[in-house]
Amino acid sequence: MSAEIWGTQLSFAIGLLGVYLGWKGVISRMTGFFDMAGAVKYLLYGIVSGMILAISIDSILLSGINQSSLNIFYAISISLLIALTESTFVLFLLSRKRLIELRGAPPFGWSLGLGIGSMQASLLIYRLFVDTNLSSQYSGVGLTTIVIAFFISISSGLGQALISSWQGSMILDQLRFRPLIFSSIFRSILILSLTLSIFVPFLILVNIPAIMYFWPNAQEKWLISGMTPAAKQAYRRTLRQSSTHKENAASREKGEILVTDE
Repeated sequence: MSAEIWGTQLSFAIGLLGVYLGWKGVISRMTGFFDMAGAVKYLLYGIVSGMILAISIDSILLSGINQSSLNIFYAISISLLIALTESTFVLFLLSRKRLIELRGAPPFGWSLGLGIGSMQASLLIYRLFVDTNLSSQYSGVGLTTIVIAFFISISSGLGQALISSWQGSMILDQLRFRPLIFSSIFRSILILSLTLSIFVPFLILVNIPAIMYFWPNAQEKWLISGMTPAAKQAYRRTLRQSSTHKENAASREKGEILVTDE
Protein backbone atom coordinates (compact mmCIF):
# COMPACT_ATOMS: atom_id res chain seq x y z
CA MET A 1 0.00 0.00 0.00
CA SER A 2 1.47 3.36 -1.03
CA ALA A 3 2.12 6.09 1.53
CA GLU A 4 -0.48 8.35 -0.14
CA ILE A 5 -3.27 5.75 0.06
CA TRP A 6 -2.34 4.91 3.65
CA GLY A 7 -2.29 8.61 4.58
CA THR A 8 -5.66 9.16 2.88
CA GLN A 9 -7.29 6.32 4.79
CA LEU A 10 -5.80 7.50 8.07
CA SER A 11 -6.92 11.09 7.50
CA PHE A 12 -10.55 10.09 6.88
CA ALA A 13 -10.51 7.64 9.79
CA ILE A 14 -9.39 10.41 12.16
CA GLY A 15 -11.75 12.91 10.50
CA LEU A 16 -14.72 10.68 11.33
CA LEU A 17 -13.73 10.56 15.00
CA GLY A 18 -15.76 13.72 15.63
CA VAL A 19 -18.87 11.95 14.31
CA TYR A 20 -18.32 9.04 16.69
CA LEU A 21 -17.87 11.29 19.73
CA GLY A 22 -20.79 13.54 18.84
CA TRP A 23 -23.09 10.61 18.10
CA LYS A 24 -22.09 8.29 20.94
CA GLY A 25 -21.99 11.03 23.55
CA VAL A 26 -25.20 12.81 22.52
CA ILE A 27 -27.58 11.35 19.93
CA SER A 28 -27.36 7.72 21.10
CA ARG A 29 -28.41 8.81 24.60
CA MET A 30 -31.65 10.18 23.11
CA THR A 31 -32.79 6.96 21.48
CA GLY A 32 -36.55 6.73 21.88
CA PHE A 33 -37.01 10.49 22.25
CA PHE A 34 -36.17 11.49 18.67
CA ASP A 35 -36.41 10.00 15.19
CA MET A 36 -33.04 8.23 14.89
CA ALA A 37 -33.62 7.36 11.22
CA GLY A 38 -34.11 11.05 10.50
CA ALA A 39 -30.93 11.91 12.41
CA VAL A 40 -28.98 9.40 10.30
CA LYS A 41 -30.43 10.91 7.12
CA TYR A 42 -29.31 14.39 8.15
CA LEU A 43 -25.87 13.03 9.04
CA LEU A 44 -25.61 11.79 5.44
CA TYR A 45 -26.78 15.19 4.18
CA GLY A 46 -23.98 16.71 6.23
CA ILE A 47 -21.35 14.32 4.88
CA VAL A 48 -22.28 15.03 1.24
CA SER A 49 -22.62 18.81 1.63
CA GLY A 50 -19.62 18.93 3.95
CA MET A 51 -17.36 17.48 1.27
CA ILE A 52 -18.53 20.07 -1.26
CA LEU A 53 -17.95 22.89 1.23
CA ALA A 54 -14.60 21.36 2.23
CA ILE A 55 -13.46 21.54 -1.40
CA SER A 56 -14.21 25.28 -1.34
CA ILE A 57 -12.14 25.70 1.81
CA ASP A 58 -9.32 23.66 0.29
CA SER A 59 -9.23 25.24 -3.16
CA ILE A 60 -9.76 28.87 -2.12
CA LEU A 61 -8.77 29.41 1.50
CA LEU A 62 -6.10 26.79 2.20
CA SER A 63 -4.54 27.08 -1.25
CA GLY A 64 -4.27 30.87 -0.94
CA ILE A 65 -2.76 30.69 2.55
CA ASN A 66 -0.30 28.01 1.44
CA GLN A 67 0.88 30.13 -1.50
CA SER A 68 0.93 33.30 0.65
CA SER A 69 -1.39 34.96 -1.87
CA LEU A 70 -4.04 35.87 0.72
CA ASN A 71 -3.70 38.66 3.24
CA ILE A 72 -5.48 38.29 6.56
CA PHE A 73 -8.42 40.50 5.59
CA TYR A 74 -9.06 38.59 2.39
CA ALA A 75 -8.77 35.29 4.26
CA ILE A 76 -11.36 36.49 6.79
CA SER A 77 -13.66 37.57 3.96
CA ILE A 78 -13.37 34.18 2.23
CA SER A 79 -14.01 32.29 5.48
CA LEU A 80 -17.06 34.49 6.17
CA LEU A 81 -18.44 33.82 2.69
CA ILE A 82 -18.02 30.06 3.07
CA ALA A 83 -19.50 30.20 6.57
CA LEU A 84 -22.50 32.19 5.33
CA THR A 85 -23.09 29.54 2.65
CA GLU A 86 -22.96 26.80 5.29
CA SER A 87 -25.33 28.63 7.66
CA THR A 88 -27.78 29.37 4.84
CA PHE A 89 -27.76 25.71 3.81
CA VAL A 90 -28.34 24.58 7.42
CA LEU A 91 -31.19 27.10 7.75
CA PHE A 92 -32.76 25.83 4.53
CA LEU A 93 -32.70 22.20 5.66
CA LEU A 94 -33.79 22.76 9.26
CA SER A 95 -36.59 25.23 8.55
CA ARG A 96 -38.69 22.94 6.38
CA LYS A 97 -42.30 22.83 7.47
CA ARG A 98 -42.50 19.12 8.28
CA LEU A 99 -39.34 19.24 10.36
CA ILE A 100 -40.60 22.21 12.36
CA GLU A 101 -43.88 20.40 13.02
CA LEU A 102 -41.90 17.44 14.37
CA ARG A 103 -39.69 19.85 16.39
CA GLY A 104 -36.67 17.90 15.19
CA ALA A 105 -34.50 20.84 14.09
CA PRO A 106 -32.08 20.85 17.10
CA PRO A 107 -31.07 17.13 17.10
CA PHE A 108 -31.14 16.91 13.30
CA GLY A 109 -29.02 20.07 13.22
CA TRP A 110 -26.57 18.35 15.55
CA SER A 111 -26.17 15.32 13.25
CA LEU A 112 -26.04 17.59 10.18
CA GLY A 113 -23.21 19.58 11.78
CA LEU A 114 -21.33 16.39 12.64
CA GLY A 115 -21.37 15.37 8.98
CA ILE A 116 -20.26 18.80 7.73
CA GLY A 117 -17.50 19.09 10.30
CA SER A 118 -16.15 15.58 9.75
CA MET A 119 -15.68 16.08 6.02
CA GLN A 120 -14.01 19.45 6.43
CA ALA A 121 -11.69 17.96 9.05
CA SER A 122 -10.91 14.96 6.84
CA LEU A 123 -9.78 17.09 3.92
CA LEU A 124 -7.64 19.36 6.11
CA ILE A 125 -6.03 16.30 7.72
CA TYR A 126 -5.45 14.80 4.28
CA ARG A 127 -3.54 17.91 3.24
CA LEU A 128 -1.57 17.77 6.48
CA PHE A 129 -0.63 14.11 6.03
CA VAL A 130 -0.21 13.71 2.27
CA ASP A 131 0.28 17.05 0.47
CA THR A 132 4.01 17.38 -0.29
CA ASN A 133 3.50 20.95 -1.51
CA LEU A 134 2.18 22.14 1.84
CA SER A 135 4.44 24.90 3.16
CA SER A 136 4.15 23.75 6.77
CA GLN A 137 6.90 22.34 8.91
CA TYR A 138 4.36 19.92 10.40
CA SER A 139 3.35 18.18 7.15
CA GLY A 140 3.63 14.39 6.91
CA VAL A 141 2.52 11.57 9.18
CA GLY A 142 4.09 11.67 12.63
CA LEU A 143 3.20 11.89 16.29
CA THR A 144 2.85 15.69 16.22
CA THR A 145 0.69 15.75 13.10
CA ILE A 146 -1.52 12.94 14.41
CA VAL A 147 -2.15 14.94 17.60
CA ILE A 148 -2.96 18.02 15.49
CA ALA A 149 -5.29 15.87 13.35
CA PHE A 150 -7.18 14.58 16.41
CA PHE A 151 -7.76 18.14 17.63
CA ILE A 152 -8.89 19.25 14.16
CA SER A 153 -11.36 16.36 13.96
CA ILE A 154 -12.88 16.92 17.40
CA SER A 155 -13.01 20.72 17.06
CA SER A 156 -14.52 20.64 13.58
CA GLY A 157 -17.13 17.95 14.28
CA LEU A 158 -18.31 19.18 17.66
CA GLY A 159 -17.97 22.85 16.71
CA GLN A 160 -20.18 22.49 13.64
CA ALA A 161 -22.65 20.34 15.59
CA LEU A 162 -22.99 22.93 18.36
CA ILE A 163 -23.57 25.77 15.90
CA SER A 164 -26.11 23.81 13.81
CA SER A 165 -27.97 22.62 16.90
CA TRP A 166 -28.19 26.21 18.16
CA GLN A 167 -29.52 27.31 14.78
CA GLY A 168 -32.16 24.58 14.95
CA SER A 169 -33.18 25.63 18.44
CA MET A 170 -33.52 29.26 17.33
CA ILE A 171 -35.70 28.21 14.38
CA LEU A 172 -38.19 26.71 16.84
CA ASP A 173 -38.24 30.11 18.59
CA GLN A 174 -39.08 31.79 15.26
CA LEU A 175 -35.63 33.42 15.07
CA ARG A 176 -33.80 33.04 11.78
CA PHE A 177 -31.98 36.13 10.52
CA ARG A 178 -29.98 36.98 13.66
CA PRO A 179 -28.91 33.34 14.25
CA LEU A 180 -27.92 33.19 10.56
CA ILE A 181 -25.55 36.13 11.02
CA PHE A 182 -24.09 34.97 14.34
CA SER A 183 -23.72 31.35 13.23
CA SER A 184 -21.86 32.57 10.12
CA ILE A 185 -19.44 34.55 12.31
CA PHE A 186 -18.88 31.56 14.62
CA ARG A 187 -18.36 29.24 11.66
CA SER A 188 -15.91 31.61 9.99
CA ILE A 189 -13.80 31.69 13.17
CA LEU A 190 -13.92 27.88 13.31
CA ILE A 191 -13.01 27.46 9.63
CA LEU A 192 -10.18 30.01 9.66
CA SER A 193 -8.64 28.79 12.92
CA LEU A 194 -8.71 25.13 11.80
CA THR A 195 -7.18 25.99 8.44
CA LEU A 196 -4.43 28.12 9.99
CA SER A 197 -3.74 25.46 12.64
CA ILE A 198 -2.05 23.38 9.93
CA PHE A 199 0.64 26.06 9.88
CA VAL A 200 0.37 27.36 13.46
CA PRO A 201 -0.91 24.45 15.62
CA PHE A 202 -1.60 26.42 18.82
CA LEU A 203 -4.44 28.25 17.01
CA ILE A 204 -6.50 25.08 17.27
CA LEU A 205 -6.76 25.70 21.00
CA VAL A 206 -8.91 28.78 20.23
CA ASN A 207 -11.92 26.50 19.70
CA ILE A 208 -11.59 24.22 22.73
CA PRO A 209 -12.75 26.74 25.42
CA ALA A 210 -15.74 27.74 23.28
CA ILE A 211 -16.78 24.10 22.76
CA MET A 212 -16.46 23.40 26.49
CA TYR A 213 -18.40 26.55 27.36
CA PHE A 214 -21.35 25.89 25.03
CA TRP A 215 -21.48 22.10 25.56
CA PRO A 216 -23.79 22.28 28.66
CA ASN A 217 -26.17 24.61 26.80
CA ALA A 218 -26.45 22.11 23.97
CA GLN A 219 -27.16 19.21 26.33
CA GLU A 220 -29.53 20.99 28.70
CA LYS A 221 -31.29 23.49 26.40
CA TRP A 222 -30.82 23.31 22.65
CA LEU A 223 -31.07 19.59 21.96
CA ILE A 224 -34.06 19.00 24.22
CA SER A 225 -35.89 22.15 23.12
CA GLY A 226 -37.64 20.04 20.48
CA MET A 227 -39.19 17.72 23.07
CA THR A 228 -42.67 18.11 24.46
CA PRO A 229 -42.81 18.91 28.21
CA ALA A 230 -43.72 15.28 28.97
CA ALA A 231 -40.84 13.97 26.86
CA LYS A 232 -38.41 16.36 28.56
CA GLN A 233 -39.56 15.09 31.94
CA ALA A 234 -39.16 11.47 30.88
CA TYR A 235 -35.73 12.12 29.34
CA ARG A 236 -34.39 13.85 32.46
CA ARG A 237 -35.83 11.09 34.64
CA THR A 238 -34.08 8.50 32.48
CA LEU A 239 -30.75 10.32 32.86
CA ARG A 240 -31.18 10.53 36.64
CA GLN A 241 -32.08 6.85 36.91
CA SER A 242 -29.13 5.87 34.72
CA SER A 243 -26.77 7.88 36.93
CA THR A 244 -28.26 6.36 40.09
CA HIS A 245 -27.92 2.82 38.73
CA LYS A 246 -24.25 3.41 37.90
CA GLU A 247 -23.55 4.76 41.39
CA ASN A 248 -25.37 1.85 43.05
CA ALA A 249 -23.59 -0.71 40.86
CA ALA A 250 -20.20 0.84 41.64
CA SER A 251 -20.77 1.01 45.41
CA ARG A 252 -22.42 -2.38 46.05
CA GLU A 253 -20.42 -5.40 47.15
CA LYS A 254 -20.28 -8.54 45.04
CA GLY A 255 -23.30 -10.75 45.71
CA GLU A 256 -25.31 -7.95 47.30
CA ILE A 257 -28.85 -7.40 45.93
CA LEU A 258 -29.20 -4.08 44.18
CA VAL A 259 -32.21 -2.18 45.56
CA THR A 260 -33.76 0.66 43.56
CA ASP A 261 -36.71 2.97 44.04
CA GLU A 262 -38.44 1.78 40.87
